[in-house]
Amino acid sequence: MRRAERERGAEFALEILKKSEYATLSTVSADGEPYGVPVHIVVLNGAIYFHCAAEGHKLDNIAANPNVCVSAVGEMRLVPENFTTRYESAIAFGRCALVTDAEEKHAALVAICEKFTPVGAEKIASVVERTLEKTGICRVTIERITGKQNEGE
Repeated sequence: MRRAERERGAEFALEILKKSEYATLSTVSADGEPYGVPVHIVVLNGAIYFHCAAEGHKLDNIAANPNVCVSAVGEMRLVPENFTTRYESAIAFGRCALVTDAEEKHAALVAICEKFTPVGAEKIASVVERTLEKTGICRVTIERITGKQNEGE
């Protein structure tokens, strides 16, 4: 990292991922074309999970090359008078796979619903039961993660 004084550790980076409203998933297609797409993520048991359609471009890319990057920005504030930005961010590198284990898939989808639609356990259970089969869930096993922060002077 060029600005070593802004580097933060893995714990900091995981917290950014946990609180982020969305992150950008970066993949590479079989022919080498990069692809970045925003996804709603949740961190569960040290891995990153997101939901998706059961088929599509990102799943094709993951099947061709499971190496991915997930980046997220936490709090951010422009400071135009100083020509800078105060921010916190995280980047995780790892391997992505479509979750096939029913219990893991269920737990991840419940966690996603709890984070983004906190409507109560009963309603979430109903939605998860109704949508689990047709919803894709992917897991990113984190191999390397870094955080960065500019708190200002």
